[in-house]
Amino acid sequence: MDNLVLIGMPSSGKSTAGVLLAKKIGYGFIDSDLIIQGEQGALLSEIIEREGTEGFIAIEERVNAGLMAMRCVIATGGSVCYSERAMEHLKTLGTVVYLQLSEEEVARRIPSLVKRGVVMRGNATTLSALYRERVPLYERYADVTVHCDGQTIDETVEAIAAAAGFSI
Repeated sequence: MDNLVLIGMPSSGKSTAGVLLAKKIGYGFIDSDLIIQGEQGALLSEIIEREGTEGFIAIEERVNAGLMAMRCVIATGGSVCYSERAMEHLKTLGTVVYLQLSEEEVARRIPSLVKRGVVMRGNATTLSALYRERVPLYERYADVTVHCDGQTIDETVEAIAAAAGFSI
């Protein structure tokens, strides 16, 4: 299907770099978090509050497992990694690119996990616990990893493009 699927921690640049990358390579752009918000008529944080963590994850799974696209950059929510069904579907759509950030950089970029609408599951009640829980999942599903620490958004876009075989 020739798509690029971006996964990673919240604030890793999936949406911001994704839309810029799509413009540079002539692809469409899909942000699954925006699809969820539009469908639910609420912000992610409000949906999580209303539906609970598992309810939100079920919505996220349904939306991501139902995506169909050709020649698109797809930005996913950070918690998509909790759904094997959604991730296996996304892998059939194209190359899965993990935008890797250090825990310290994520902490610098996100002052409030709750306000940001970050899904906190099970025993993961701190950023450190969340990071330890999610990183192995991102690594498991990634076809390509792009290290984003210390990069500008333009450098991140160029690194994703290069890793996926595009020259921009």
